[in-house]
Amino acid sequence: MARCVKAVILWMGVRWWANRSPIRSGPEGSSRNEIWFGLPPAPYFSLKRGFVFTSVNGLISPDNSVVTGRGSLEHGYQVLARRYRPGRFSDLIGQDAMVRTLTNAFVSGRLAHAFLLTGVRGVGKTTTARIIARALNCTNTDNGDNGSKIEPCGSCENCTAISNGSHVDVLEMDAASRTGVDDIRELIDGVRYLPTYGRYKVYIIDEVHMLSVNAFSALLKTLEEPPPRVTFIFATTEVRKIPVTVISRCQRFDLRRVDTEILTSHFTKIAGAEGSNFDTQALALIVRAADGSVRDGLSLLDQAISHANGDIVSIELVREMIGLADQARVFDLLEEVLKGEIGPALSQLNEQYQAGAEPLVVVQDLLTITHWLTRLKLDPDSIDLVGPPGVDVARGREMADKLGMADLTRVWQMLLKGHNEVGLATSPLEATEMLLVRLAFVADLPSPADLVRKLTEEGSSSHVPKEIPADSVSDSDNQTVAVLTNKSTIISTEPAPELETIALPSNFAAAVRMFADHGKMRLYTNLQDHVHLVRFEPGRIELRLGESAPNHLASNLGKYLHEWTGRRWVVAVSDRVGESTLAEQELAQEHQRKTEAAQDPAVRALLDAFPGAEIKRVRNRGGRKPTEMEENST
Repeated sequence: MARCVKAVILWMGVRWWANRSPIRSGPEGSSRNEIWFGLPPAPYFSLKRGFVFTSVNGLISPDNSVVTGRGSLEHGYQVLARRYRPGRFSDLIGQDAMVRTLTNAFVSGRLAHAFLLTGVRGVGKTTTARIIARALNCTNTDNGDNGSKIEPCGSCENCTAISNGSHVDVLEMDAASRTGVDDIRELIDGVRYLPTYGRYKVYIIDEVHMLSVNAFSALLKTLEEPPPRVTFIFATTEVRKIPVTVISRCQRFDLRRVDTEILTSHFTKIAGAEGSNFDTQALALIVRAADGSVRDGLSLLDQAISHANGDIVSIELVREMIGLADQARVFDLLEEVLKGEIGPALSQLNEQYQAGAEPLVVVQDLLTITHWLTRLKLDPDSIDLVGPPGVDVARGREMADKLGMADLTRVWQMLLKGHNEVGLATSPLEATEMLLVRLAFVADLPSPADLVRKLTEEGSSSHVPKEIPADSVSDSDNQTVAVLTNKSTIISTEPAPELETIALPSNFAAAVRMFADHGKMRLYTNLQDHVHLVRFEPGRIELRLGESAPNHLASNLGKYLHEWTGRRWVVAVSDRVGESTLAEQELAQEHQRKTEAAQDPAVRALLDAFPGAEIKRVRNRGGRKPTEMEENST
């Protein structure tokens, strides 16, 4: 009897091994549920009476209750990020463009054989891949013979198995742990087999950018022409590391960070469903810390609910939990620093550090507030510039009015450099203190414009020597001593020359002419022949370069104009058509002058008197000054 049982088990194992899928799926995009040595996957046979193994939740009792821990039949707690994971396209938030494209593709049957989902962590890449897999294999809501559907039902056997990670035709592979070419070859070997239970065989490869170069090369041919009923779905956070030959074979979707308003509404609904009360500012703080990631935000929401233990979740509790600084106090800190009062500023920094704020987070908040003040300085009437929590917009406008753009840009550059220093420092608090000290003392320094003005004023004033009193000169040797006064011709001081102010060119032709005046004839010729002006204003030039334009022509234009005029020029390269080149304009003007000259009676008489004569060039000897090209051609 025992031998018969062993024979049946062996036969079932061999049969499953022949039809097995090489890689089993996992609940979080991992491959930890692979089956080895020919043992069949659950629920194909039972190892203990009354229970069967599954590939996700361990044991399931006959009444479908989950066995957790050491055999307890109580249900285990499931975190919010998994409990509220979207199961349909309509449940995805913040990805309207992708949802619309996929929905229309399912309705029309224009489904790609490979998808590439890219985006930051927690925006729904793996979740979207599983929804696509369910929609491909759902047995309900058919829209046609090709098996396409709009939304998966979530209740059929295929949808349930895919949700549990136990479907044999939906295979997930974690490329972070299986990067070699042998893993991809094993996957390709299973592609040629037809789906076992579903309509499609779906291969989901998470973190696909971690595959080796040889693994990508082995995948290319199969990815370009896969067998029917096979779909590849790739998910990655580093799309730049994927070869372009792979990207070109996939339909790419860039999942964006979820907007603050959408996250706030989503988290409010979930908090209400969980029966938790959140302070509005506390929820806003969680949304800010989530940085557009739904999963990160739900993890923080779950942690805050546990931390409050039934009480109202306040902003102080959330700030203490995740170590964020109070942005209202950070605003006060920046205000003290810019006033040069370093003592109170360091005291505030230490108070926030003792309250749990990380120094690097304080520097990040200083950068955020500086950027906010700069935008208020540029557009004070904007209604979209909501200030940090606890900071009134009117107060921000008042502070922005007191600061110049040079001050704000200087503070931004120093904070940006200090952010890297604090991140690498062995003692972040001390590095942040030294950063604040530098900011406070630099705030007392004059701006470059003030410094130039001051030097000009001092240089223009004459340095007059002091007159030496006659009675203070000793005549011990009974000699006559001559006293020099300010009228002496021996000592004379000349006023320092004033800084030469160069007039800015009023048009693009005048700007180009400066290159000829300074002897940059090659650049002058290239600007004449290859540049199409789109827009010109003093300090800014927008242009389109011709196909044969040399490299760095635009950068050299801005560089030399800055050097000659003393003003920074912004040169932007556009794809708009723009005007004709200066050389083309000069040719058109020359043709117009020839046409006008040919109409002159005297010129016409000369042409009639000398058959075969042509007008080569027209030079205006009147009041018009010759152009630069005319002077060069003379």
